[in-house]
Amino acid sequence: MKETSDQQTRRRWVTLAEVLAVAGVVIAGLTLYNSWQERRDSATTRIEERAAAARDRSRFELRGVPASGHSSILLTRDEAHPLGDVRVSFPTALGVASQDAVGHTIEADWFERPLREQTDGGEDDVTGRLPVLVDYSFMADDKPIARRAIYDIVWKTEGQLLRGRRVTLVDFRLREAGGSQRRIDVLWARDKPKPPVK
Repeated sequence: MKETSDQQTRRRWVTLAEVLAVAGVVIAGLTLYNSWQERRDSATTRIEERAAAARDRSRFELRGVPASGHSSILLTRDEAHPLGDVRVSFPTALGVASQDAVGHTIEADWFERPLREQTDGGEDDVTGRLPVLVDYSFMADDKPIARRAIYDIVWKTEGQLLRGRRVTLVDFRLREAGGSQRRIDVLWARDKPKPPVK
């Protein structure tokens, strides 16, 4: 039995409706996948941002400035990173024991005499740098973080009328992260003032 043109038209509409339905399902699926992908990317971005912020908060470099009178180095305070214990170790050749910077200051009195002895017999006015190993702790996000680094205490000696020479502290500079007693001993052997030629 031959189909009428009305039946053929109806069948074409049914087929077109099926194609449109399938296309609608595909579009809905793609939209759902795209939405899920955006949420996942957004969550990943938020996690990365939080991790980066935590890393930034845990970054802290100990700094110091000479106090008035240049007889000590004041370790600078940072409200975001409250400073805890600070221990300063000196080159073995100086014969100075490690010192705790209880008031967050490094005092010239700790090493002034042996440093003057290293420069005795030479010029009154000498400038140099003393490598020290600094172990310190600070707080970040209510968690203590410990660090170790080698710093240079930049110093100079000046002649004084009737009272020999005086050591003044000029600067406090980060030399390298990490470090050890052996490393500052090597640095001091290289950087210490040379004995005067007789």
